[in-house]
Amino acid sequence: MADHQRIHPVQDPEAVAPQTPTAPLVPRGSSLSDKGDPTEQYPPFRRTIPYAPLKPPPRRSCWRKCFCWTIFLLLLLILILGILAAIIYFVFQPKIPKYSVDAMRITEFNLGNDNSLSAAFNVNITARNPNKKIGIYYEGGSHLSVWYTGTKLCEGSLPKFYQGHRNTTLLNLTLTGQTRDANGLLESLQAQQQTGNIPLRLRAKVPVRLKLGKLKLMKWKFLVRCRLAVDTLSTDNVIRIRDNNCKFRFRL
Repeated sequence: MADHQRIHPVQDPEAVAPQTPTAPLVPRGSSLSDKGDPTEQYPPFRRTIPYAPLKPPPRRSCWRKCFCWTIFLLLLLILILGILAAIIYFVFQPKIPKYSVDAMRITEFNLGNDNSLSAAFNVNITARNPNKKIGIYYEGGSHLSVWYTGTKLCEGSLPKFYQGHRNTTLLNLTLTGQTRDANGLLESLQAQQQTGNIPLRLRAKVPVRLKLGKLKLMKWKFLVRCRLAVDTLSTDNVIRIRDNNCKFRFRL
């Protein structure tokens, strides 16, 4: 019995050998789809945040800065003035000057043909400076006046002089004036004279300079208001002053 010939498969040498893939079938950064196919994404998916521009910080306006600086300078000035006032008060111990009307004499008080009233008063005023370390320079440009119920009867001024420490100065002043259409005024004065109490007002505005030690300060104004009551306004008669009350204040 003949032997059966066995046939073994032989690989064809001309056949191309299958190449082993070197690159991955699914690229990096890709994922498989529901169907199994790779879904490529180039570039890889990244979650982005929408850009919102930053708001610039609020800037102070120019007027606000100027207002703040003005307030600061005012407060600083008030502080400096307060310190200076405290130094002056404790070092020099300032006291208010005192004034009084001591005597009054009328040299002219006549009603003219044109119903104008001419008046001339001689007034004696005492000015006292009670300060130990403060002198007073009385400057030019002062103004004094005598009034009756809102009508100015006469006016004048103080002389220029220096009043030293703790000094008392007696001033003899002449005040003159003329009032138009004074017929009704004279009748009112004559009726008031019957009572023996005629109210008068003396007003004084005097520019002065204070001397602290050797330092001469800026110019101030002394304002003096005196309330007087006299018994008569007859010419060349002795006038008795029943009330004499003077108030003082000063300003720049």
